[in-house]
Amino acid sequence: MKSLLFLVLISVCWAEPHPDNSSLEHERIIHIQENGPRLLVVAEQAKIFSHRGGNVTLPCKFYHEHTSTAGSGTHKIRVKWTKLTSDYLKEVDVFVAMGHHRKSYGNYQGRVFLRESSENDASLIITNIMLEDYGRYKCEVIEGLEDDTAVVALNLEGVVFPYSPRLGRYNLNFHEAQRACLEQDSVIASFDQLYDAWRSGLDWCNAGWLSDGSVQYPITKPREPCGGKNTVPGVRNYGFWDKDKSRYDVFCFTSNFNGRFYYLIHPTKLTYDEAVQACLKDGAQIAKVGQIFAAWKLLGYDRCDAGWLADGSVRYPISRPRKRCSPNEAAVRFVGFPDKKHKLYGVYCFRAYN
Repeated sequence: MKSLLFLVLISVCWAEPHPDNSSLEHERIIHIQENGPRLLVVAEQAKIFSHRGGNVTLPCKFYHEHTSTAGSGTHKIRVKWTKLTSDYLKEVDVFVAMGHHRKSYGNYQGRVFLRESSENDASLIITNIMLEDYGRYKCEVIEGLEDDTAVVALNLEGVVFPYSPRLGRYNLNFHEAQRACLEQDSVIASFDQLYDAWRSGLDWCNAGWLSDGSVQYPITKPREPCGGKNTVPGVRNYGFWDKDKSRYDVFCFTSNFNGRFYYLIHPTKLTYDEAVQACLKDGAQIAKVGQIFAAWKLLGYDRCDAGWLADGSVRYPISRPRKRCSPNEAAVRFVGFPDKKHKLYGVYCFRAYN
């Protein structure tokens, strides 16, 4: 009896599939896929370029893999924009929309909204771009149990410059470095910004903080004091250091400005305090280091006269190298931090536009 039952089971297993069985199997496969069309979120451009004070649209659209419509209609669409941080573990909330509800966060309040040019358009418009807006943004779309994301990088036209205070080389911890950049109309630079500056020719032997907490410096001309003559050009990385205790210089980033940068024509040279007052009398303020770098790099400003700046340093911008005015390279020349009460120089002023 057992042998007969065994043969019957083998016969069933080896039997040709019945057409109805094939049809049922086909139906089962379709049923598994009928949970809903997969949601796809797409950024038409991975990188967007803008400048401080401008407006920009970060592209983001959502689709369903097997349909041409924007949504199924059974669930409300939730759109969330966040900014990714340098450690990739934290995100900064920017904007959330669901139905008629809209909410923006932090410095983005009043400056961000969805374009909504079509039913599937989740693109984010940012107005009055700030230096801090630079970075990578994530567009997340959620519908029921379905969700997907896309990432867009916002790049700003600008200039990276090394900065150290009157106290001298390697005197800033990370938090002081951040403040120093802000005081000079700039923000602490990211690695990507420093890397782009290096590719454009920035060469600086002093190590400086970057926005991710690392300490690095760019070398285009290898030499003994900067890693050795036989090393390859590149951005040298000191690694990550204690933000409170470790002290270095800083690399700052600034972009264009809404105003006029100029050398004040004055009958006499000035002490620092006289320079401050002269700019005020002219309806302006003494210029900041970030402003002289932005005028030099972005506007081609060229002046061979050394002048006071807000931090007490004396500098002058050369876009056309010539004898006695930076003959070998275009640069913002650094004279130093002279005695504010006794040394006499010209002054660079900045008048903001309303």
